[in-house]
Amino acid sequence: MDFIQPANFTGNKAWEALNIANIEGASVKLHWTDKPYIWHKNDGKEVLVVLDGTIVMHYKLNNVELLKTMNAGDICNIDEGDDHVAHPVNGSARILVIEKENSI
Repeated sequence: MDFIQPANFTGNKAWEALNIANIEGASVKLHWTDKPYIWHKNDGKEVLVVLDGTIVMHYKLNNVELLKTMNAGDICNIDEGDDHVAHPVNGSARILVIEKENSI
């Protein structure tokens, strides 16, 4: 049994991850970042939970870029093929990501 305090996890580089668990083909990771990720589309579903900080999720709907601010406690359910990128705001953020193993 492991107990994790997300507020104590800090990476050496943006989007560094602490692997928490692999459950039946899904990975559960705690990410720390102070920089945006890259625009990408997952090859499966993804659940993203902001644990600390604030991010702005950029995503495309019918080729139109939209923005959604997410604060600690907010959850985003991302479908396969949804084009998106997360940008931390005012410093760093800690984000729990649950997705298909080996997804980008």
